Amino acid sequence: MKQETIRVLDVDVYCEYEWHDKPVMILIHGFLASTYSFSAITPELSKHYSILALDLPGFGQSEKSKTFEYSFKQYRQLIVAVMDYFDIERAHIVGHSMGGQVALSVAKASPERVNTLMLLCSSGYLKRAKSWVRYSSYMPFFYQFVYRYFKRKDVRNVMEKVLYRHELITDEMMDHYKKPLLDINFHKSLTRLLRHREGDLSREELQHISVPALLIWGREDEIVPLKIGERLAEDLPNAQLEVFDEAGHLVADERPNDVIRMINQFIENQQAGATSFE
Repeated sequence: MKQETIRVLDVDVYCEYEWHDKPVMILIHGFLASTYSFSAITPELSKHYSILALDLPGFGQSEKSKTFEYSFKQYRQLIVAVMDYFDIERAHIVGHSMGGQVALSVAKASPERVNTLMLLCSSGYLKRAKSWVRYSSYMPFFYQFVYRYFKRKDVRNVMEKVLYRHELITDEMMDHYKKPLLDINFHKSLTRLLRHREGDLSREELQHISVPALLIWGREDEIVPLKIGERLAEDLPNAQLEVFDEAGHLVADERPNDVIRMINQFIENQQAGATSFE
């Protein structure tokens, strides 16, 4: 995978990509994550698709900007801007956790740019941060409070909460998820995210998204429970829900072969005009 940092919407965005003469698939990570969260599935997916994975501003190796508006509206505009930068007319979009909500926002605002949606344990129905949290974010040095809070977090305990199979936790994995927590600039951007982030799309908004959507969930997900996936499957007019046992929030790490199989099958069925799995 080629690595490049590009400049769009006045912010530096870290990208990993591999182009073939094949349909484009864009991978959008979740909260406190990065392109690394797709590392278990990108090698195989790249055999079937041109892959573009990016770190959202504020996360991973992208800029921790002090001026970027960390809202779903701005993130969806950024995804389209990145597509324009690479001359991508349409793409399949995979979103994990918060990245699923970003993907849904892109599909709502620019459905002509999206072929299919693959939502892995997507966030859904979250309200905007409480007003006192937003007001507090304007206080001097609030970001230092956020920094101290996350610095106290034990990364292994967090990983055990997002993974059902604890034997999959490695030092490399913990290092990748811990590194941004030690960057003071990350906590400044996280403070801005708490301030700017709107609530998730409403039921009424979801009902107007006609892009074919595959929802993949781990039955043991403690971060975004399966009931959220079931609600999304009901509210999205063209959605299918697939649930894997003995898997948690990082379903792509715990069931990579199954996730890849379901994504490939879903896209093949859509291309063939099918409406359900065989």
